[in-house]
Amino acid sequence: MEPGKELTATLALAVFTAVLGSLQYGYSLGVINAPQRVIERHYGRSLGVWPQEADRMSPNASRTADTAQEQVHPTVIMYWSLSVAIFSVGGVLSSFLVGFVGDFRGRVKGMLAINVLAVVAGLLMGLCKMWKPHLMVIAGRAIMGFYCGLTSGLVPMYIGEIAPKAYRGALGTLHQLAIVVGILISQVIGLDFILGNDAMWPLLLALSGAPAVLQSLLLPLCPESPRYLYILLGKECEAQESLYRLKGAYDASADLDEMRREKEEADKVPRVSISSLICSSAYRRPLFVALAMHLSQQLSGINAIFYYSTAIFSQAGVSQPVYATIGVGAINTVFTLVSVALVDRAGRRTLTLAGLGGMCFCAVAMTIGLKLQSSYDWMSYVSMSAIFLFVAFFEIGPGPIPWFIVAELFSQGPRPAAIALAGCCNWTSNFIVGMTFSYIQNWLGAYVFVLFAGLLFGFTAFTYLRVPETKGKSFEEIAELFRKGVKKAPANGKSDDVELQRLKTATHA
Repeated sequence: MEPGKELTATLALAVFTAVLGSLQYGYSLGVINAPQRVIERHYGRSLGVWPQEADRMSPNASRTADTAQEQVHPTVIMYWSLSVAIFSVGGVLSSFLVGFVGDFRGRVKGMLAINVLAVVAGLLMGLCKMWKPHLMVIAGRAIMGFYCGLTSGLVPMYIGEIAPKAYRGALGTLHQLAIVVGILISQVIGLDFILGNDAMWPLLLALSGAPAVLQSLLLPLCPESPRYLYILLGKECEAQESLYRLKGAYDASADLDEMRREKEEADKVPRVSISSLICSSAYRRPLFVALAMHLSQQLSGINAIFYYSTAIFSQAGVSQPVYATIGVGAINTVFTLVSVALVDRAGRRTLTLAGLGGMCFCAVAMTIGLKLQSSYDWMSYVSMSAIFLFVAFFEIGPGPIPWFIVAELFSQGPRPAAIALAGCCNWTSNFIVGMTFSYIQNWLGAYVFVLFAGLLFGFTAFTYLRVPETKGKSFEEIAELFRKGVKKAPANGKSDDVELQRLKTATHA
């Protein structure tokens, strides 16, 4: 293989270390669900509202919790809901700080610094029985959400900047792979006979901070992003040394020339803040594409599938629906691996179109299956198959690609602000879906997936018409794709230059 294009041990170490943060994010997403009834029981005890007869019925925590499920006090429900939702709130708030953290001391030191948050969050949840578990878990989940909002931006940013062009898609997809592996791990060890029981659930929650400890040990061994060193700090020698560490001994002149040209463009707009990015017509098209792709991920109905899957499996006669839900997690992981293998061959746009279109078809099939499974027993298998295929199509494209394509759509100057905005959009829409889905489900019933089918059809059309293919292209070439599209408008030949000059002289840029 040509020097500079092979995957080196240092590059593998850097990517592995970075995605430990993504693994932690996925684990934190999934860990709270399995032991829900056990945790509610402890909340009720701490608040003094758990019925004593429920405790006397059985020493087995999971059976006790199931028996008392219908008797859960409204105060317990409120604190439980807050324990789940506060995670997304923390992510929304911290997503605005991704650019600041990434630029302040660098990508590597930024990831290292925020690990303090993850460790503190893990300790709060692990030691929650020492005080009031409902307050300590909520505090820990809020801090962990704040950490995950930062890491969900920093990890794709770092990987996108250090990955060779030929492997940028595959390595970028590893962020999503680590997330779904983290979810699957949390589902497995959250089973009641492992850690999801009365005695061990604090340890289950505390383990969400464990990857941060390993990552903190490995990050000092990872080279800083050469694009950050050269374009933001102007340290060409350090950037060249970082390239050699990441790619081995090779002629780095082509990479340095590309970064030099990107730096010249970035110098026209030394810093692009979030407000500047929103107001700038020069970045409007790529920003619109980036936000739409993140919206398509969250408004696709994937979270609704996870909320609804256990009920569907139960109706289909599955005696242990929790294991079927773990099967969904396994499908998540397998098809993310498929995306890793295909993304640099088939392309980002092609996989996103295939994923969104397939999900749209599955949403329709699921609606038919849910409506008719009471009349025809075999329709329950249609519903189950539609769930597995829906998840598979999601992980082929709409799941992993939005996370790293934002780093491809923007040059060094606006990239941190764009990733921050996209992350905020993702976390906010996630929170909205989580808070409103139960009401929409009660309103529409089985037809809830018709709503998602309509949204998926719209996002498929948008992707076909507006999203460019970024496979194998440099950041400069990708920017040129958008400039060509804008130049179709009359008298726009000078507008971009004027806009960039305005941004340069603006005090808030």
